[in-house]
Amino acid sequence: MNDGFEIERRGTVALFRIQRADQANAITRQVLIGLGRFAREQGSDAQVRALIVTAAGNKHFCAGADLKERVGWTHDDIRTQLALYRSELGALDTCPKPVVAALNGLAFGGGLEIALACDLRVAVASASFALPEVTLAIIPGAGGTQRLPRIVGEARAKEMILFGQRISAQQALAWGLINRIADPQVDIVDDAIGWIEPILGGAPLAHASALAAIDAARPDPVAGLQAEQAAYERLLGTEDRLEGLRAFAEKRKPVYVGR
Repeated sequence: MNDGFEIERRGTVALFRIQRADQANAITRQVLIGLGRFAREQGSDAQVRALIVTAAGNKHFCAGADLKERVGWTHDDIRTQLALYRSELGALDTCPKPVVAALNGLAFGGGLEIALACDLRVAVASASFALPEVTLAIIPGAGGTQRLPRIVGEARAKEMILFGQRISAQQALAWGLINRIADPQVDIVDDAIGWIEPILGGAPLAHASALAAIDAARPDPVAGLQAEQAAYERLLGTEDRLEGLRAFAEKRKPVYVGR
């Protein structure tokens, strides 16, 4: 837990829990690397039938990147982080075992992008979801522009990304962004484990083959993520991006000029 997360085993379920509730479970580089390692190691463990990703507390699944960690980062530091998002969330996305996001609260920005890299998503009724990056004059940089359209369709994805507004769990369920709203009387992880019982008692080789076949139906994921990163990098040196950061720090509405 010193790295901001903990891993445990519940029977044949491997559980990754972000443990940064006091920081809205924001993603640090250590958490990101730990998540990728978790996906690789548990995904190759024959005793594991499914993986669950969740977080501490009952308010935030993950509010996105830890902006305090990024103070003083150069453009090259940001490029390194974008590459880590691709590789570590890629490990989650391509894991041969079913991966479930148990969303115990709001999932914004990179937090939602973690959930999008999972196969299935269960959320508490009070959860909300957003990709607000455009309000800071950047774009989702952890696969959101690629994975969200596949899940909710292009029109809904454009609405979420261009407006940068949050949606409720009920709306997310209607759009297909999440698969299930958890029973409010049951812990979110327990609800998720109970829901995936058909997977836990099913045929693991068939599950892996089904996931691989579904993944094969996608457009070229590497090219798509490269296009996202290139689009993100074009914004790094803009005046608008710097204004977005200043406005966020000063808690005011930004004034964008298109430069």
